[in-house]
Amino acid sequence: MNAVDERERRWRLVLGREARCGGGLSSADQGMDAALEALYNRGDDSGTGDGRRSAGLGASAPRVSRWLGDIREYFPTSVVQVMQKDAMERLGLHQLLLEPEMMEAVEPDVHLVGTLLSLNRVMPDEARESARAVVRKVVDDLERRVAQKTRSVVRGAIDRSARTSRPRRVADIDWNATIRRNLAHYLPEHNTIVPQTLVGYGRRSRGVQKDVVLAIDQSGSMASSVVYASVFGAVLASMSALRTSLVAFDTAVVDLTEELTDPVEVLFGTQLGGGTDINRAIAYCQGLITRPNDSVFVLISDLYEGGVRAEMLKRVAAMKSAGVQVVVLLALSDEGAPFYDRTNAAALAEMDVPAFACTPDAFPELMAAAIQGQPLTAWVDQHQDT
Repeated sequence: MNAVDERERRWRLVLGREARCGGGLSSADQGMDAALEALYNRGDDSGTGDGRRSAGLGASAPRVSRWLGDIREYFPTSVVQVMQKDAMERLGLHQLLLEPEMMEAVEPDVHLVGTLLSLNRVMPDEARESARAVVRKVVDDLERRVAQKTRSVVRGAIDRSARTSRPRRVADIDWNATIRRNLAHYLPEHNTIVPQTLVGYGRRSRGVQKDVVLAIDQSGSMASSVVYASVFGAVLASMSALRTSLVAFDTAVVDLTEELTDPVEVLFGTQLGGGTDINRAIAYCQGLITRPNDSVFVLISDLYEGGVRAEMLKRVAAMKSAGVQVVVLLALSDEGAPFYDRTNAAALAEMDVPAFACTPDAFPELMAAAIQGQPLTAWVDQHQDT
């Protein structure tokens, strides 16, 4: 097929059967076109003659299941995930997802896990195990992707978080601090400093060295962040040098720390949707922090506060004054710029607590910076595009 024919073929598939371009479609293209037509229904199937779009899959679980199988045959995984998401939004297929047959047909991804979690409270028993299998597949894949890097980066940060005047290796020397400490020993004739005292990073003994408290906003808009945070929480909890706690909140707070050995249990312990009381969540987390100078508090929220805003800000200020390293993430996902309460974000920034979005790939480095007590404003400036 030459370039012109291929271009016309693509336009024909994009515009639908009413397009006046392209020749006949191959059998594979006809199947692809039918799958697109069923979802986006670009023609006029309503019989009204007005060209209005209408849902094309029908309220039939077997039919939808076949369609899900078709799109997996004709399109790459990334496109399948987009089409599944569009089907949920355009055609209201949430209830059909509760059918076990549907669970076996879908392409598991983070967005689908968020949808299933939002249906957790209405899910019938016969669909629950199938839903768990889907969630398990996504979680296992995420763990394989993030676990090794997270443990390596965070463990290195813990090792370097102690200062010593007798660093064991050249790689452990903090050269900036060493130079500042030894400015009095500058030799002009040699244009150099002769260090009398080295400043370096020590190696701490085994045992719990840092406390990490994760507080996850489980309002519906935070679905992807809940999934990623649960997986990262489980990975951090597997490290003996950290004492990791995880709480999820809406207008109530649920402590899921005991479930951290299995992130799937953590996810099914959440209840996506509902209001938000950040102040109540922070108050609970303050009770978990017993060593402020060795603690990192990570709040993952869009900052739309339904509780007492002034108290929420006061609690964050109190944590920071006590020595807690406070991290506020507006999102932990790959979904781009999040929606968030800009007034509350600005108020936090005035306390030198930046609120920003973080991708899963950058989260290990962020935790390393927090554990080492680095100024997070500088970290954000270095790692954020805007």
